[in-house]
Parts: sequence; structure tokens; C-alpha cells
Amino acid sequence: MGGKELRIAIVVGTRGRGSNMAAIVDAWKGGNIPADEVTVVAPSAESPAAQLAREKGVSVRVLDPQTELLRFVEDERIDLICLAGYMKKLPADVVSALRCRIINIHPALLPKHGGQGMYGMRVHESVLSSGDRESGCTVHFVTEEYDEGDPLLQLRCEVRGDDTPETLAARVLELEHQAYPEAIRIWIQRYGQPGRNASL
Repeated sequence: MGGKELRIAIVVGTRGRGSNMAAIVDAWKGGNIPADEVTVVAPSAESPAAQLAREKGVSVRVLDPQTELLRFVEDERIDLICLAGYMKKLPADVVSALRCRIINIHPALLPKHGGQGMYGMRVHESVLSSGDRESGCTVHFVTEEYDEGDPLLQLRCEVRGDDTPETLAARVLELEHQAYPEAIRIWIQRYGQPGRNASL
């Protein structure tokens, strides 16, 4: 990065509402994320998240993250990639080339309730069926396997006796909107400053 402008790309999916993307954008626009540029990357221009990004005045680039993300990151000199509702596993060569520069958020306290197929309400159903007394969210580095990267930040909440998957999901989502901007600030402090190397 060499002291140049710090640039963030938020990769969204085709179905999600984009609330975590919006939380990041709002924090950035509010001066709470010290980045110079934020771009949303979407596989479809018509996805709800892409439409929300445009409403918020953020540049949207439509491309296939599976085949075009690495070139985009190199061409646009992106420093940090945040997955926000993008559910597909990125190719191993992309993850390897961008080691410690891709982060994701998961709606549970990893390593519990993670891995392939653990997303959305399935996660909260798993938490409740396990009898866990607390849940939360984890912002973690992306590796070649689902949800196995080192955590940057975890926020926790109580699991209540009358919780349903829906009520737990709503409470965890509030934590997610706090956690993602904070984790980005942590990443910038550790890896995004001049002279720092974003690799471990």
C-alpha cells in the first residue's frame, strides 16, 4: 500500500438485502472508517444490495467475483475486500493471492456453528438446538475453507430462553452492524498503515 490511498471493496451477493454493506458504507460516510474510497462489487446490477449501494451514492462494479475479482483488485489497487452477503467460496488462487486482505462476517461465535451450509437461519437454529447460552458474530479472515480463518473481532449477546431463530437473528444482526465497521478499523490499524504488510 505504501502510504497511498486506502481503498475498500465490499463484495455482495445476488439475494441479500445488503444491510451489512450499508452499515459499512454509513460508517465510512460518517467518518468512522478511515478509507479514501469504497466500492461495491456485485454479480448482478439488479440485486437488492447493488440497488441499495447506488441509493447511498456508492460506486457499483458489476462483475463475477469467481473469475474477475483478482483482476479488479489489482487494476483498482484495492487494499481490503469485505464479503457482505456473498455466499460462494472464492477460488483458492484468489484467496492465496489476497491472503489477509479478504474478510467476512459470520452470524455466530466461530468456530462454533460454522462451515459449509451454515448460513442464515440455519446458524441460529443450530445455536438454539445446541443449548448455547450466548451467541454473536465473528469477523474473520477468509481462507480456502468456509469460516476457518482467524477472527479479527467477535461480539457477543445472550441467548434467551424464549428465543426463536428469528428473534436471535435480529439481535445478532444488530451486533453485525457494529462489528463489521469496527473490524475494518482494526484491520486498517494492523495492516493498512504505511509500511505495514497485509500478510501474516
